[in-house]
Amino acid sequence: MGKISKYVILDLIRNRIVLSYLVVLLAISFSLFNLDSNPVKGILGLLNISLLIVPLVSIIFGTIYYYNSAEFIELLLTMPIKRKQIIISVYAGLAVALSVAVLLGMGIPILIYSPNATGLTLLIVSIALTWVFVSIAMLASVLTRDKAKGIGVVILLWLYFGLIYDGLLLLILFTFSDYPMEKSMVALSALNPIDLGRIYILLQLDISAIMGYTGAIYRDFLGSSIGMVFAFAMLFVWIIIPLLLCIRRFNRKDI
Repeated sequence: MGKISKYVILDLIRNRIVLSYLVVLLAISFSLFNLDSNPVKGILGLLNISLLIVPLVSIIFGTIYYYNSAEFIELLLTMPIKRKQIIISVYAGLAVALSVAVLLGMGIPILIYSPNATGLTLLIVSIALTWVFVSIAMLASVLTRDKAKGIGVVILLWLYFGLIYDGLLLLILFTFSDYPMEKSMVALSALNPIDLGRIYILLQLDISAIMGYTGAIYRDFLGSSIGMVFAFAMLFVWIIIPLLLCIRRFNRKDI
């Protein structure tokens, strides 16, 4: 398993898209920190990057890489290697390579301008979202044979988690505004990894004016510390469940 992951990582380190991703993150991060002398504003600007660009790149690139590696995966299946080991190795290689790009692209500017708990939290959440959306990409790819259809599905998933979900949450909130919705909002926000990442970082920043409704609920209902632990635990669940479903489907798939 380790050799397969190592091969995937070495292959992706030389990949132009991954290198471009790293350079773009570096450029954006340095630009945001240099716009204002207050590093908190730079962190808030990077928050939007980590919640939109990181999931988008992770889910689309992960899907494309899986389809482009179909022949390599078929070759591995002819060898005495368990299917579970193959799919986990490909996933781990993808997630590690993209995480390194995030770690360098965002980590270097954060280390220079905001070397504190908040900057570290943003970096951890960005890497966690990378693993989450690579996991979702792998599941979508294994479930869908057609490459164009698979890419379309993951773009729709990103739109749902990144944009549509918040609108649906607000619709539910306004529709049932006469009822106590606090506990329900905590549960519903856990169904979106991007929301969980946002809440985790904003609880660390503790800026109530921009936390939003669900963030304020996490702070008031669970408390900052417990809310952060719960949000990160649910992010871990978002990594594991799609990956387990992917492994189960890949083991049964006729390739």
